[in-house]
Amino acid sequence: MIRAFRGKAPRIASSAFVSEAAYIVGDVEIGENSSIWPGVIVRGDFGEIKIGQNTSIEDNCVVHAGTDVNIGNDVIIGHGAVVHGRSIGNNVLVGNNATILDDSEIGDACVIGAGSVVTPGTKIPHNSMAMGSPARIKSRTSSEELARLKEGSALYAGLAQEYKRQGL
Repeated sequence: MIRAFRGKAPRIASSAFVSEAAYIVGDVEIGENSSIWPGVIVRGDFGEIKIGQNTSIEDNCVVHAGTDVNIGNDVIIGHGAVVHGRSIGNNVLVGNNATILDDSEIGDACVIGAGSVVTPGTKIPHNSMAMGSPARIKSRTSSEELARLKEGSALYAGLAQEYKRQGL
């Protein structure tokens, strides 16, 4: 379901896939070849939410915040994650059921482990792997991890196009 709120309607690239079982409302922009899967809620009522290109927001995620939210290109946000932070850079994996809280910022080329909690105001620098609750930097992301992330992003972009072709 896609709805306007306070005179602002979502802007969705024609190549993006948005499941009919997702709820997108308000000041939201979704970039080329991105995918919004079943059960996802993207609620742009307090601020603008920008989702870049080739970004996949998997089943049952929530994206909402009290401020603007910027999610970069080639991002995978895993099943059940909550994004309530300020920004997620490019080439990032947010693991299943992770939580990104108020005013936090995730740099480029990062991995946030499944189930991790990025506490309010935390800044995760570029090329970091962070895990735990609260999330702490464990290492730098490896070239192998970044390559897998690129492959995953491309895989989801292709899968989304298949869903679009089948009218799902």
